[in-house]
Amino acid sequence: MNFLRRRLSDSSFVANLPNGYMMDLQRPSSCTSSPVSPAMERRHPQPLSASSSSSGSGFFSSLSSAMKQSTHAASGMMEPQVSPIPIIQKPKILLVVDDAHTDWAKYFYGKKVNGEVEIRVEQAEFSELNLAAYVTGGCMVDMQVMRNGTKVVRSFKPDFVLVRQHAYSMTLAEDYRSLVIGLQYGGLPSVNSLYSIYNFCSKPWVFSQLIKIFNSLGPEKFPLVEQTFFPNHKQMLTAPAFPVVVKMGHAHAGMGKVKVENQYDYQDITSIVALAKTYATTESFIDSKYDIRIQKIGTNYKAYMRTSISGNWKANTGSAMLEQVAMSEKYKLWVDSCSEMFGGLDICAVKAVHSKDGRDYIIEVMDSSMPLIGEHVEEDKQLMADLVVSKMSQLLGSGEAAPLPLKPWQVQLKAIKPHGQMQQGPQLGQPAQPRPSPQGGPRQAQPAQPPRSGGPPQQRLSPQGQQPQSPQSGSPQQQRSPGSPQLPRAASSSSPSQAAKQGTFPTSQPRHPVQGRGPSQQGLVGDSKQSAPPHPHLNKSQSLTNSLSTSDSSQRGNPNEDEAKAETIRNLRKSFASLFSD
Repeated sequence: MNFLRRRLSDSSFVANLPNGYMMDLQRPSSCTSSPVSPAMERRHPQPLSASSSSSGSGFFSSLSSAMKQSTHAASGMMEPQVSPIPIIQKPKILLVVDDAHTDWAKYFYGKKVNGEVEIRVEQAEFSELNLAAYVTGGCMVDMQVMRNGTKVVRSFKPDFVLVRQHAYSMTLAEDYRSLVIGLQYGGLPSVNSLYSIYNFCSKPWVFSQLIKIFNSLGPEKFPLVEQTFFPNHKQMLTAPAFPVVVKMGHAHAGMGKVKVENQYDYQDITSIVALAKTYATTESFIDSKYDIRIQKIGTNYKAYMRTSISGNWKANTGSAMLEQVAMSEKYKLWVDSCSEMFGGLDICAVKAVHSKDGRDYIIEVMDSSMPLIGEHVEEDKQLMADLVVSKMSQLLGSGEAAPLPLKPWQVQLKAIKPHGQMQQGPQLGQPAQPRPSPQGGPRQAQPAQPPRSGGPPQQRLSPQGQQPQSPQSGSPQQQRSPGSPQLPRAASSSSPSQAAKQGTFPTSQPRHPVQGRGPSQQGLVGDSKQSAPPHPHLNKSQSLTNSLSTSDSSQRGNPNEDEAKAETIRNLRKSFASLFSD
């Protein structure tokens, strides 16, 4: 009873009990009747009602305060949040290899990669650079340049390279081919490509590409000057006709070129070639009226005509008059053909000589290190800057490399489509060929391919290149022995409907396996009705899938049911392969 009284003093306990029970508990425990009946006490519970009302009001007040707090919190969450600080991307570093006469930073001022990433220009000559290239770390370049009489030393990791300087010159004893190799080793993209820049370090090597174009287009469309190459002086006995021009080694700007008038002078120059210990070329002297230069920067074309004023047979030596001429289809064909060598030249120029008899002779092609001439030098530099920004946006902006060209064997596989059959080899969206299992281990079953429209399904040839044998009655395990992995084909006397029921079609001409594939991957992949040949180490799951594919071919219905069954079998094969694979 004392326990109940203590509980009654607790307001929370009282608030949770009915009023009638509260009055019964508050009565004394004596059996003496009260002058007031219990019903009247239940009708007028003044003390209890006051306590319950006070507790109830406290409960509702606490509940309302909690709801107000939650409402304020929710309204606070709905308030607009402060926008995050934008992430500033690291600028791309452009290395420009050129002399200090041209400040390339002003041509790239305000330009951004994809309009977002800034470009930081680092300019130096080949003689002021050193580098170290890594397999995974790219290329780290050390630069030591003189700026306003102060030596500036800086190390950086370039993202792109613009080469405007010759990487090799025998006359000035400047050989920077090792730096080109280092930049290529670091995987740096460049304009022009580092591959083409390295190939341009030998003029006869470049002239050999001109010979290929000459043989392809013919002398009418691509008039190339006749030239003879000598690896050393030993074969330089005489020239077919005089005068001739002898060019020694690899040089630029008219250096290393001598005009020989007769046989005696030719013997003298041969002794000079012997001392130079280099290769030499000879070509017939052309009495020129003027020189022609056609340059291409991206998609911009310009043609110039240069006439010597000083009377020197070299138009680029001494005084000369330069004027721009109209671009013709002939000139455009020349420079477009030359721009395709060495994987493509974004910047190039073709030099030709127009003789006094009215004929043209192509004598040389230049790459991105060509000097700029004429009245539009500033425009040409701006065009080069725009071209570099476009290339950087294409190669560096998306973070993906440029698509690689197809290999010769890929082109050959893509071209193989006899009799309407599908091409061979893995394609996009198709599962790759399974790898051969190790010796002694179970070989995975080859997943079936869904039937394709547009031609009959293809048959699989045996590894020996023989035709498959005709089917026999019985289970697939009894038809073929483990040592002869050959698939059945339809008999020659069977009708097309029987061949369709059996899942095989006769082929008019066998296809030979592609070189480079193993025995398990040779031949053509069949349709969903043909399964892989049995193997002595097949497990139960592979036998089950083979039997399912074999039994399913005899119960074919309409094409929709066939596709559904093929999809079911393909899912079963994938699940079994994932469960029982190594």
